[in-house]
Amino acid sequence: MTQPARYDAIGIDYARLRQPDPRIAAQIEAALGEARSVLNVGAGSGSYEPADRAVTALEPSAVMIAQRPSGSAPVVQGRAEELPFADQSFDAAMAVLTVHHWTDQPRGLAELRRVARGPVVIVTYDPDFPGFWLHDYLPELAALDRAQMPPLSAYGAALGPVRIAPLLIPHDCRDGFLAAYWRRPAAYLDPRLRAAMSSFRILGDVAPALARLEADLASGAWERRHGHLLDQDRHDCGYRLVIAD
Repeated sequence: MTQPARYDAIGIDYARLRQPDPRIAAQIEAALGEARSVLNVGAGSGSYEPADRAVTALEPSAVMIAQRPSGSAPVVQGRAEELPFADQSFDAAMAVLTVHHWTDQPRGLAELRRVARGPVVIVTYDPDFPGFWLHDYLPELAALDRAQMPPLSAYGAALGPVRIAPLLIPHDCRDGFLAAYWRRPAAYLDPRLRAAMSSFRILGDVAPALARLEADLASGAWERRHGHLLDQDRHDCGYRLVIAD
Protein backbone atom coordinates (compact mmCIF):
# COMPACT_ATOMS: atom_id res chain seq x y z
CA MET A 1 0.00 0.00 0.00
CA THR A 2 1.40 3.39 -0.90
CA GLN A 3 1.67 6.20 1.58
CA PRO A 4 -0.89 8.46 -0.17
CA ALA A 5 -3.47 5.66 -0.27
CA ARG A 6 -2.93 4.81 3.38
CA TYR A 7 -3.40 8.37 4.57
CA ASP A 8 -6.24 9.06 2.19
CA ALA A 9 -7.94 6.24 4.12
CA ILE A 10 -7.03 7.13 7.70
CA GLY A 11 -6.73 10.88 7.26
CA ILE A 12 -10.36 11.71 7.95
CA ASP A 13 -10.51 13.80 11.16
CA TYR A 14 -6.78 13.26 11.59
CA ALA A 15 -5.97 16.90 12.36
CA ARG A 16 -8.33 16.97 15.34
CA LEU A 17 -7.20 13.65 16.82
CA ARG A 18 -3.48 14.13 16.26
CA GLN A 19 -2.72 17.42 17.97
CA PRO A 20 0.98 18.08 18.60
CA ASP A 21 2.08 17.59 22.19
CA PRO A 22 4.07 20.65 23.33
CA ARG A 23 6.58 18.59 25.33
CA ILE A 24 7.42 16.44 22.32
CA ALA A 25 7.47 19.56 20.13
CA ALA A 26 10.04 21.16 22.45
CA GLN A 27 12.41 18.22 22.00
CA ILE A 28 12.07 18.34 18.22
CA GLU A 29 12.69 22.08 18.13
CA ALA A 30 15.75 21.75 20.36
CA ALA A 31 17.14 19.12 17.98
CA LEU A 32 16.68 21.50 15.03
CA GLY A 33 19.13 23.86 16.71
CA GLU A 34 19.54 27.23 15.03
CA ALA A 35 18.11 26.17 11.67
CA ARG A 36 15.95 28.89 10.15
CA SER A 37 14.65 27.04 7.08
CA VAL A 38 13.20 23.58 7.66
CA LEU A 39 11.71 20.96 5.35
CA ASN A 40 9.05 18.81 7.03
CA VAL A 41 8.74 15.52 5.11
CA GLY A 42 5.57 13.48 5.52
CA ALA A 43 4.10 16.60 7.07
CA GLY A 44 0.49 15.46 7.31
CA SER A 45 -1.78 18.11 8.75
CA GLY A 46 1.15 20.14 10.11
CA SER A 47 1.88 18.74 13.56
CA TYR A 48 5.21 19.75 15.08
CA GLU A 49 6.06 22.38 12.46
CA PRO A 50 7.88 25.14 14.38
CA ALA A 51 6.02 28.41 14.06
CA ASP A 52 9.10 30.61 14.37
CA ARG A 53 11.00 29.18 11.40
CA ALA A 54 10.57 29.17 7.62
CA VAL A 55 8.98 25.74 7.14
CA THR A 56 8.22 24.04 3.84
CA ALA A 57 5.99 20.98 4.13
CA LEU A 58 5.98 17.95 1.84
CA GLU A 59 3.07 15.52 1.98
CA PRO A 60 1.83 12.88 -0.51
CA SER A 61 -1.82 12.67 0.60
CA ALA A 62 -4.36 15.19 -0.67
CA VAL A 63 -6.66 14.27 2.22
CA MET A 64 -3.98 15.24 4.72
CA ILE A 65 -3.08 18.42 2.85
CA ALA A 66 -6.72 19.51 2.91
CA GLN A 67 -6.67 19.42 6.72
CA ARG A 68 -3.73 21.77 7.11
CA PRO A 69 -4.99 24.85 8.97
CA SER A 70 -5.17 28.25 7.39
CA GLY A 71 -1.88 30.08 7.72
CA SER A 72 0.21 26.92 8.05
CA ALA A 73 3.46 26.42 6.17
CA PRO A 74 3.34 26.17 2.38
CA VAL A 75 2.97 22.56 1.28
CA VAL A 76 4.20 20.64 -1.75
CA GLN A 77 2.53 17.36 -2.69
CA GLY A 78 5.28 14.79 -3.13
CA ARG A 79 7.11 11.76 -1.78
CA ALA A 80 10.11 11.45 0.49
CA GLU A 81 11.87 9.24 -2.03
CA GLU A 82 11.86 11.99 -4.69
CA LEU A 83 12.17 15.35 -2.99
CA PRO A 84 11.64 18.12 -5.57
CA PHE A 85 14.34 20.36 -4.11
CA ALA A 86 17.96 21.11 -4.96
CA ASP A 87 20.85 19.89 -2.85
CA GLN A 88 21.25 21.70 0.49
CA SER A 89 18.09 23.77 -0.02
CA PHE A 90 17.27 23.90 3.70
CA ASP A 91 19.08 24.45 6.96
CA ALA A 92 17.44 21.31 8.36
CA ALA A 93 14.96 18.56 7.54
CA MET A 94 12.53 16.77 9.83
CA ALA A 95 10.28 13.73 9.58
CA VAL A 96 7.89 12.84 12.40
CA LEU A 97 6.39 9.33 12.61
CA THR A 98 6.41 8.90 8.86
CA VAL A 99 9.45 6.82 7.84
CA HIS A 100 7.55 3.54 8.31
CA HIS A 101 5.11 4.59 5.58
CA TRP A 102 7.78 5.20 2.94
CA THR A 103 8.10 2.65 0.15
CA ASP A 104 11.92 3.01 -0.10
CA GLN A 105 13.23 4.03 3.31
CA PRO A 106 16.97 4.19 2.53
CA ARG A 107 16.27 6.36 -0.50
CA GLY A 108 13.99 8.66 1.49
CA LEU A 109 16.58 9.07 4.24
CA ALA A 110 19.28 9.81 1.68
CA GLU A 111 17.00 12.45 0.18
CA LEU A 112 16.60 14.16 3.56
CA ARG A 113 20.37 14.24 3.94
CA ARG A 114 20.78 15.58 0.41
CA VAL A 115 18.53 18.61 0.83
CA ALA A 116 19.58 19.59 4.37
CA ARG A 117 22.71 21.65 5.06
CA GLY A 118 22.42 20.97 8.78
CA PRO A 119 20.57 18.58 11.06
CA VAL A 120 18.14 15.90 9.99
CA VAL A 121 15.68 15.22 12.84
CA ILE A 122 13.50 12.11 12.80
CA VAL A 123 10.93 10.76 15.23
CA THR A 124 10.56 7.04 14.80
CA TYR A 125 10.07 3.76 16.66
CA ASP A 126 12.63 1.12 17.57
CA PRO A 127 11.34 -2.19 16.12
CA ASP A 128 13.56 -4.08 18.56
CA PHE A 129 11.91 -2.46 21.58
CA PRO A 130 10.16 -5.11 23.70
CA GLY A 131 6.87 -3.26 23.35
CA PHE A 132 4.38 -1.91 25.84
CA TRP A 133 1.41 -3.57 27.43
CA LEU A 134 -0.86 -3.26 24.36
CA HIS A 135 1.33 -5.91 22.72
CA ASP A 136 0.02 -8.37 25.32
CA TYR A 137 -3.37 -8.09 23.65
CA LEU A 138 -2.14 -7.56 20.10
CA PRO A 139 1.13 -9.46 19.63
CA GLU A 140 0.71 -8.81 15.90
CA LEU A 141 1.89 -5.28 16.60
CA ALA A 142 5.44 -6.50 17.15
CA ALA A 143 5.49 -8.27 13.78
CA LEU A 144 4.02 -5.18 12.13
CA ASP A 145 6.68 -2.96 13.70
CA ARG A 146 9.45 -5.23 12.46
CA ALA A 147 7.93 -5.26 8.97
CA GLN A 148 7.44 -1.50 8.73
CA MET A 149 10.11 0.12 10.86
CA PRO A 150 13.77 0.29 9.82
CA PRO A 151 16.23 -0.83 12.51
CA LEU A 152 17.94 2.03 14.29
CA SER A 153 21.20 1.08 12.58
CA ALA A 154 19.65 2.07 9.24
CA TYR A 155 19.67 5.75 10.15
CA GLY A 156 23.41 5.97 10.58
CA ALA A 157 23.95 4.01 7.38
CA ALA A 158 21.90 6.54 5.38
CA LEU A 159 22.57 9.78 7.25
CA GLY A 160 26.06 9.45 8.67
CA PRO A 161 26.75 9.73 12.42
CA VAL A 162 23.56 10.02 14.45
CA ARG A 163 22.52 10.61 18.01
CA ILE A 164 19.57 8.53 19.20
CA ALA A 165 17.63 9.29 22.37
CA PRO A 166 14.44 7.89 23.92
CA LEU A 167 11.41 10.08 23.34
CA LEU A 168 9.46 9.59 26.56
CA ILE A 169 5.69 9.86 26.21
CA PRO A 170 3.79 12.05 28.71
CA HIS A 171 0.91 10.35 30.50
CA ASP A 172 -1.53 12.94 29.15
CA CYS A 173 -0.04 13.14 25.66
CA ARG A 174 -2.18 15.29 23.35
CA ASP A 175 -1.05 13.51 20.20
CA GLY A 176 -3.09 10.39 19.54
CA PHE A 177 -0.42 8.08 18.09
CA LEU A 178 -0.39 4.39 18.99
CA ALA A 179 1.30 4.52 22.41
CA ALA A 180 -0.07 7.91 23.47
CA TYR A 181 -2.64 6.26 25.75
CA TRP A 182 -0.24 3.98 27.63
CA ARG A 183 -1.68 5.24 30.97
CA ARG A 184 -5.25 5.55 29.65
CA PRO A 185 -6.03 2.00 28.52
CA ALA A 186 -9.77 2.53 28.01
CA ALA A 187 -8.94 4.92 25.18
CA TYR A 188 -8.09 1.96 22.94
CA LEU A 189 -11.71 0.87 23.12
CA ASP A 190 -12.80 4.07 21.36
CA PRO A 191 -13.05 3.50 17.58
CA ARG A 192 -12.79 7.24 16.96
CA LEU A 193 -9.33 7.33 18.55
CA ARG A 194 -8.19 4.12 16.87
CA ALA A 195 -9.14 5.58 13.49
CA ALA A 196 -6.17 7.96 13.68
CA MET A 197 -3.68 5.12 14.27
CA SER A 198 -2.39 3.50 11.10
CA SER A 199 -1.50 0.25 12.91
CA PHE A 200 -5.14 -0.49 13.65
CA ARG A 201 -6.05 0.13 10.01
CA ILE A 202 -3.44 -2.35 8.88
CA LEU A 203 -4.33 -5.03 11.44
CA GLY A 204 -8.01 -5.00 10.49
CA ASP A 205 -10.41 -6.79 12.83
CA VAL A 206 -9.09 -6.48 16.38
CA ALA A 207 -12.43 -7.02 18.13
CA PRO A 208 -11.36 -10.16 20.06
CA ALA A 209 -8.28 -8.43 21.47
CA LEU A 210 -10.29 -5.36 22.46
CA ALA A 211 -12.88 -7.57 24.12
CA ARG A 212 -10.13 -9.08 26.27
CA LEU A 213 -8.87 -5.63 27.17
CA GLU A 214 -12.35 -4.44 28.08
CA ALA A 215 -12.90 -7.50 30.26
CA ASP A 216 -9.55 -7.01 32.02
CA LEU A 217 -10.34 -3.37 32.70
CA ALA A 218 -13.70 -4.32 34.16
CA SER A 219 -12.31 -7.11 36.35
CA GLY A 220 -9.25 -5.19 37.54
CA ALA A 221 -6.86 -7.65 35.86
CA TRP A 222 -5.24 -4.90 33.78
CA GLU A 223 -4.53 -2.80 36.86
CA ARG A 224 -3.12 -5.78 38.76
CA ARG A 225 -0.63 -6.38 35.94
CA HIS A 226 0.11 -2.81 34.93
CA GLY A 227 -0.99 -0.62 37.81
CA HIS A 228 2.59 0.53 38.43
CA LEU A 229 2.27 2.65 35.28
CA LEU A 230 -0.39 4.79 36.93
CA ASP A 231 2.30 6.42 39.10
CA GLN A 232 4.50 7.39 36.13
CA ASP A 233 4.35 10.80 34.47
CA ARG A 234 6.36 9.74 31.40
CA HIS A 235 7.12 6.34 29.94
CA ASP A 236 9.46 4.82 27.37
CA CYS A 237 7.25 3.11 24.80
CA GLY A 238 9.99 2.63 22.20
CA TYR A 239 9.82 5.95 20.37
CA ARG A 240 13.16 7.46 19.46
CA LEU A 241 14.51 10.85 18.43
CA VAL A 242 17.18 10.43 15.76
CA ILE A 243 19.43 13.42 15.08
CA ALA A 244 22.00 13.51 12.28
CA ASP A 245 24.07 16.66 12.73
